[in-house]
Amino acid sequence: MKWSSEGRGGGYSRARGVIESLLDAAYVGGWPARVWGATRRSRDVREVHAEVVGPRGLRPLRVSFASDLHLGPTTSPYTLDRAFALLAAARPDVLLLGGDYVFLHASREKARALGRRVAGVGARTTLAVLGNHDLWTTHAHLEAALTDAGARVLVNECHRLGAPHDGVAVVGLDDPWTGRPDATTAFAGVGDARVVLVLCHAAEGLLACAAGGHRFDLFVCGHTHGGHVATPLGAPVVPGRVGRVLVSGEHSTPAGRVLISRGVGATELPFRAWAPPDVLHVAVVPEGGEATTGA
Repeated sequence: MKWSSEGRGGGYSRARGVIESLLDAAYVGGWPARVWGATRRSRDVREVHAEVVGPRGLRPLRVSFASDLHLGPTTSPYTLDRAFALLAAARPDVLLLGGDYVFLHASREKARALGRRVAGVGARTTLAVLGNHDLWTTHAHLEAALTDAGARVLVNECHRLGAPHDGVAVVGLDDPWTGRPDATTAFAGVGDARVVLVLCHAAEGLLACAAGGHRFDLFVCGHTHGGHVATPLGAPVVPGRVGRVLVSGEHSTPAGRVLISRGVGATELPFRAWAPPDVLHVAVVPEGGEATTGA
Protein backbone atom coordinates (compact mmCIF):
# COMPACT_ATOMS: atom_id res chain seq x y z
CA MET A 1 0.00 0.00 0.00
CA LYS A 2 1.32 3.42 -0.97
CA TRP A 3 1.02 5.84 1.96
CA SER A 4 3.02 8.84 0.81
CA SER A 5 4.42 10.63 -2.21
CA GLU A 6 7.43 8.97 -3.82
CA GLY A 7 8.71 12.37 -4.96
CA ARG A 8 8.89 15.93 -3.69
CA GLY A 9 5.22 16.67 -4.37
CA GLY A 10 3.02 17.71 -1.47
CA GLY A 11 -0.68 17.18 -0.97
CA TYR A 12 -0.52 13.40 -1.24
CA SER A 13 -3.05 12.08 1.26
CA ARG A 14 -3.42 8.62 2.73
CA ALA A 15 -6.78 8.35 0.94
CA ARG A 16 -5.05 9.10 -2.35
CA GLY A 17 -2.53 6.37 -1.60
CA VAL A 18 -5.28 3.83 -0.93
CA ILE A 19 -7.11 4.75 -4.14
CA GLU A 20 -3.98 4.55 -6.26
CA SER A 21 -2.99 1.21 -4.74
CA LEU A 22 -6.43 -0.21 -5.50
CA LEU A 23 -6.35 1.14 -9.06
CA ASP A 24 -2.86 -0.26 -9.55
CA ALA A 25 -4.17 -3.71 -8.64
CA ALA A 26 -7.40 -3.39 -10.61
CA TYR A 27 -5.71 -2.11 -13.77
CA VAL A 28 -2.88 -4.65 -13.81
CA GLY A 29 -1.70 -5.33 -17.34
CA GLY A 30 -3.16 -2.09 -18.66
CA TRP A 31 -6.42 -3.66 -19.83
CA PRO A 32 -8.43 -0.37 -19.63
CA ALA A 33 -6.11 1.24 -22.19
CA ARG A 34 -6.51 -1.75 -24.51
CA VAL A 35 -10.30 -1.68 -24.22
CA TRP A 36 -10.48 2.06 -24.93
CA GLY A 37 -7.90 1.63 -27.68
CA ALA A 38 -10.29 -0.71 -29.49
CA THR A 39 -12.72 2.18 -30.00
CA ARG A 40 -12.52 4.74 -32.80
CA ARG A 41 -12.65 7.60 -30.32
CA SER A 42 -9.25 6.68 -28.91
CA ARG A 43 -7.76 8.21 -32.09
CA ASP A 44 -9.73 11.44 -31.75
CA VAL A 45 -7.15 14.08 -30.82
CA ARG A 46 -8.02 17.66 -31.75
CA GLU A 47 -5.72 20.50 -32.75
CA VAL A 48 -6.18 23.98 -31.32
CA HIS A 49 -4.54 26.92 -33.09
CA ALA A 50 -3.73 30.33 -31.65
CA GLU A 51 -1.62 33.32 -32.56
CA VAL A 52 0.52 35.68 -30.52
CA VAL A 53 1.30 38.99 -32.18
CA GLY A 54 4.59 40.50 -31.07
CA PRO A 55 6.34 43.76 -31.97
CA ARG A 56 7.54 44.52 -35.48
CA GLY A 57 10.84 42.94 -36.39
CA LEU A 58 10.22 39.79 -34.34
CA ARG A 59 11.19 36.59 -36.14
CA PRO A 60 8.12 34.32 -36.61
CA LEU A 61 8.11 31.22 -34.40
CA ARG A 62 6.11 27.98 -34.31
CA VAL A 63 5.29 26.64 -30.85
CA SER A 64 3.41 23.43 -30.02
CA PHE A 65 2.16 22.34 -26.61
CA ALA A 66 1.04 19.03 -25.12
CA SER A 67 0.08 18.21 -21.55
CA ASP A 68 -1.27 15.41 -19.37
CA LEU A 69 0.10 12.53 -21.44
CA HIS A 70 -0.42 10.13 -18.52
CA LEU A 71 1.51 7.13 -19.79
CA GLY A 72 0.01 4.26 -17.82
CA PRO A 73 -2.74 1.64 -17.68
CA THR A 74 -5.59 3.93 -18.77
CA THR A 75 -4.08 5.83 -21.72
CA SER A 76 -4.22 4.08 -25.08
CA PRO A 77 -0.98 4.04 -27.07
CA TYR A 78 -3.14 4.91 -30.10
CA THR A 79 -4.10 8.20 -28.46
CA LEU A 80 -0.45 8.98 -27.77
CA ASP A 81 0.52 7.95 -31.31
CA ARG A 82 -2.03 10.34 -32.77
CA ALA A 83 -1.05 13.23 -30.50
CA PHE A 84 2.65 12.92 -31.24
CA ALA A 85 2.00 12.50 -34.96
CA LEU A 86 0.16 15.83 -34.93
CA LEU A 87 2.99 17.46 -32.99
CA ALA A 88 5.63 16.18 -35.39
CA ALA A 89 3.58 17.21 -38.44
CA ALA A 90 3.41 20.78 -37.12
CA ARG A 91 7.23 20.98 -37.24
CA PRO A 92 7.46 23.26 -34.21
CA ASP A 93 10.51 25.35 -33.52
CA VAL A 94 9.66 24.99 -29.83
CA LEU A 95 7.85 22.11 -28.14
CA LEU A 96 6.39 22.90 -24.73
CA LEU A 97 5.36 20.06 -22.39
CA GLY A 98 2.97 20.78 -19.52
CA GLY A 99 3.59 17.88 -17.15
CA ASP A 100 1.64 14.89 -15.82
CA TYR A 101 3.58 12.53 -18.05
CA VAL A 102 2.50 9.41 -16.15
CA PHE A 103 -0.29 7.93 -14.08
CA LEU A 104 0.40 5.82 -10.93
CA HIS A 105 4.12 5.13 -11.52
CA ALA A 106 7.13 6.73 -13.18
CA SER A 107 8.97 3.52 -13.99
CA ARG A 108 12.16 3.63 -16.01
CA GLU A 109 10.30 1.88 -18.84
CA LYS A 110 7.61 4.58 -18.95
CA ALA A 111 10.25 7.29 -18.75
CA ARG A 112 12.15 5.82 -21.70
CA ALA A 113 8.92 5.58 -23.71
CA LEU A 114 8.23 9.23 -22.94
CA GLY A 115 11.71 10.22 -24.04
CA ARG A 116 11.39 8.37 -27.35
CA ARG A 117 8.12 10.12 -28.17
CA VAL A 118 9.44 13.56 -27.26
CA ALA A 119 12.64 13.11 -29.27
CA GLY A 120 10.57 11.96 -32.25
CA VAL A 121 8.89 15.37 -32.59
CA GLY A 122 12.20 16.84 -33.72
CA ALA A 123 11.71 20.32 -32.27
CA ARG A 124 14.74 22.58 -32.20
CA THR A 125 13.99 23.47 -28.56
CA THR A 126 11.95 21.43 -26.07
CA LEU A 127 11.00 22.84 -22.67
CA ALA A 128 9.06 21.02 -19.97
CA VAL A 129 7.57 21.42 -16.51
CA LEU A 130 6.35 18.78 -14.08
CA GLY A 131 2.79 18.20 -12.89
CA ASN A 132 1.22 16.84 -9.72
CA HIS A 133 1.20 13.21 -10.87
CA ASP A 134 4.89 13.48 -11.74
CA LEU A 135 5.86 14.98 -8.40
CA TRP A 136 4.01 12.21 -6.56
CA THR A 137 6.21 9.60 -8.27
CA THR A 138 9.90 8.98 -8.88
CA HIS A 139 10.11 12.08 -11.05
CA ALA A 140 13.88 11.86 -11.34
CA HIS A 141 13.32 9.11 -13.95
CA LEU A 142 11.12 11.45 -15.98
CA GLU A 143 13.54 14.36 -15.70
CA ALA A 144 16.43 12.16 -16.84
CA ALA A 145 14.47 10.81 -19.81
CA LEU A 146 13.36 14.28 -20.87
CA THR A 147 16.92 15.57 -20.59
CA ASP A 148 18.22 12.64 -22.65
CA ALA A 149 15.59 13.50 -25.28
CA GLY A 150 17.01 17.02 -25.53
CA ALA A 151 14.47 18.78 -23.32
CA ARG A 152 15.14 21.25 -20.54
CA VAL A 153 12.99 20.84 -17.43
CA LEU A 154 12.15 24.24 -15.94
CA VAL A 155 11.47 24.67 -12.23
CA ASN A 156 10.82 28.36 -11.57
CA GLU A 157 13.26 29.27 -14.33
CA CYS A 158 13.32 31.33 -17.49
CA HIS A 159 14.69 30.10 -20.81
CA ARG A 160 15.67 32.67 -23.42
CA LEU A 161 15.53 31.24 -26.92
CA GLY A 162 18.62 31.42 -29.05
CA ALA A 163 19.04 33.43 -32.24
CA PRO A 164 17.14 34.21 -34.37
CA HIS A 165 14.36 33.99 -31.77
CA ASP A 166 16.29 35.54 -28.89
CA GLY A 167 13.53 38.07 -28.33
CA VAL A 168 11.33 35.32 -26.87
CA ALA A 169 11.45 34.13 -23.24
CA VAL A 170 9.72 31.06 -21.81
CA VAL A 171 9.03 31.11 -18.07
CA GLY A 172 8.51 27.70 -16.46
CA LEU A 173 6.67 27.62 -13.13
CA ASP A 174 6.66 24.75 -10.66
CA ASP A 175 3.36 22.90 -10.20
CA PRO A 176 0.99 25.10 -8.16
CA TRP A 177 -0.79 22.09 -6.64
CA THR A 178 2.07 20.01 -5.31
CA GLY A 179 5.22 22.07 -5.88
CA ARG A 180 6.36 25.57 -4.98
CA PRO A 181 5.77 28.05 -7.78
CA ASP A 182 8.00 31.11 -7.46
CA ALA A 183 7.10 33.62 -10.15
CA THR A 184 9.51 36.26 -8.84
CA THR A 185 12.49 33.95 -9.32
CA ALA A 186 11.21 32.63 -12.63
CA PHE A 187 10.51 36.03 -14.18
CA ALA A 188 13.89 37.40 -13.08
CA GLY A 189 15.43 35.97 -16.23
CA VAL A 190 12.99 37.63 -18.63
CA GLY A 191 15.09 40.76 -19.00
CA ASP A 192 14.42 42.65 -22.23
CA ALA A 193 12.44 39.85 -23.92
CA ARG A 194 9.91 41.15 -26.43
CA VAL A 195 7.54 38.18 -26.05
CA VAL A 196 7.00 36.25 -22.81
CA LEU A 197 5.40 32.81 -22.76
CA VAL A 198 4.59 31.12 -19.44
CA LEU A 199 4.58 27.33 -19.13
CA CYS A 200 2.87 25.78 -16.10
CA HIS A 201 0.99 22.58 -15.38
CA ALA A 202 -2.16 24.18 -13.98
CA ALA A 203 -4.02 27.48 -14.26
CA GLU A 204 -3.53 28.09 -10.53
CA GLY A 205 -0.05 29.25 -11.54
CA LEU A 206 -1.78 32.45 -12.61
CA LEU A 207 -2.14 33.31 -8.93
CA ALA A 208 1.65 33.33 -8.52
CA CYS A 209 1.97 35.62 -11.54
CA ALA A 210 -0.71 37.97 -10.22
CA ALA A 211 0.87 38.11 -6.76
CA GLY A 212 4.09 39.44 -8.26
CA GLY A 213 2.45 41.69 -10.82
CA HIS A 214 4.03 39.76 -13.69
CA ARG A 215 2.66 40.13 -17.21
CA PHE A 216 2.96 37.80 -20.17
CA ASP A 217 1.85 37.40 -23.77
CA LEU A 218 0.55 33.85 -23.35
CA PHE A 219 0.20 31.42 -20.42
CA VAL A 220 -0.22 27.76 -21.44
CA CYS A 221 -1.24 24.94 -19.11
CA GLY A 222 -3.32 21.77 -18.80
CA HIS A 223 -4.36 19.77 -15.71
CA THR A 224 -8.15 20.06 -16.01
CA HIS A 225 -8.61 17.56 -18.87
CA GLY A 226 -11.50 19.85 -19.83
CA GLY A 227 -13.45 18.05 -17.12
CA HIS A 228 -12.50 14.65 -18.64
CA VAL A 229 -16.08 13.36 -18.30
CA ALA A 230 -18.14 16.41 -19.15
CA THR A 231 -21.61 17.06 -20.56
CA PRO A 232 -22.87 19.15 -23.49
CA LEU A 233 -23.57 21.86 -20.92
CA GLY A 234 -20.04 21.88 -19.51
CA ALA A 235 -17.73 20.06 -17.14
CA PRO A 236 -19.38 19.08 -13.84
CA VAL A 237 -16.19 18.30 -11.90
CA VAL A 238 -13.02 20.33 -12.45
CA PRO A 239 -10.21 20.60 -9.87
CA GLY A 240 -9.08 23.94 -8.46
CA ARG A 241 -10.71 27.30 -7.88
CA VAL A 242 -9.10 28.74 -11.00
CA GLY A 243 -9.63 25.59 -13.06
CA ARG A 244 -13.34 25.60 -12.30
CA VAL A 245 -13.59 28.99 -14.00
CA LEU A 246 -10.98 28.50 -16.73
CA VAL A 247 -11.76 24.92 -17.74
CA SER A 248 -10.23 24.84 -21.22
CA GLY A 249 -9.68 26.97 -24.27
CA GLU A 250 -8.59 30.59 -24.54
CA HIS A 251 -9.22 33.25 -21.89
CA SER A 252 -8.20 36.85 -21.25
CA THR A 253 -6.84 37.99 -17.88
CA PRO A 254 -5.40 41.33 -16.71
CA ALA A 255 -1.91 39.79 -16.88
CA GLY A 256 -2.26 38.36 -20.38
CA ARG A 257 -3.90 35.67 -22.50
CA VAL A 258 -4.34 32.11 -21.23
CA LEU A 259 -4.64 28.94 -23.29
CA ILE A 260 -5.68 25.76 -21.47
CA SER A 261 -5.33 22.33 -23.06
CA ARG A 262 -7.65 19.41 -22.34
CA GLY A 263 -4.55 17.24 -22.33
CA VAL A 264 -4.00 13.91 -24.06
CA GLY A 265 -4.20 10.98 -21.66
CA ALA A 266 -6.34 9.57 -18.89
CA THR A 267 -6.09 8.89 -15.17
CA GLU A 268 -8.72 7.05 -13.12
CA LEU A 269 -11.11 6.62 -16.09
CA PRO A 270 -9.79 5.47 -19.48
CA PHE A 271 -12.54 7.17 -21.48
CA ARG A 272 -13.58 10.79 -22.00
CA ALA A 273 -16.93 12.42 -22.72
CA TRP A 274 -17.37 15.84 -24.36
CA ALA A 275 -13.74 16.61 -23.53
CA PRO A 276 -11.65 15.17 -26.37
CA PRO A 277 -7.85 15.23 -26.08
CA ASP A 278 -6.01 18.04 -27.80
CA VAL A 279 -2.64 19.50 -28.64
CA LEU A 280 -2.03 23.22 -29.13
CA HIS A 281 -0.20 25.08 -31.86
CA VAL A 282 0.76 28.73 -31.38
CA ALA A 283 2.15 30.98 -34.09
CA VAL A 284 4.23 33.83 -32.69
CA VAL A 285 4.34 36.51 -35.39
CA PRO A 286 5.36 40.16 -35.64
CA GLU A 287 2.71 42.80 -36.05
CA GLY A 288 1.64 42.70 -39.68
CA GLY A 289 3.53 39.40 -40.20
CA GLU A 290 2.45 35.94 -41.33
CA ALA A 291 2.18 32.74 -39.30
CA THR A 292 5.32 31.15 -40.76
CA THR A 293 8.82 30.72 -39.44
CA GLY A 294 11.66 32.78 -40.68
CA ALA A 295 14.09 29.88 -40.95
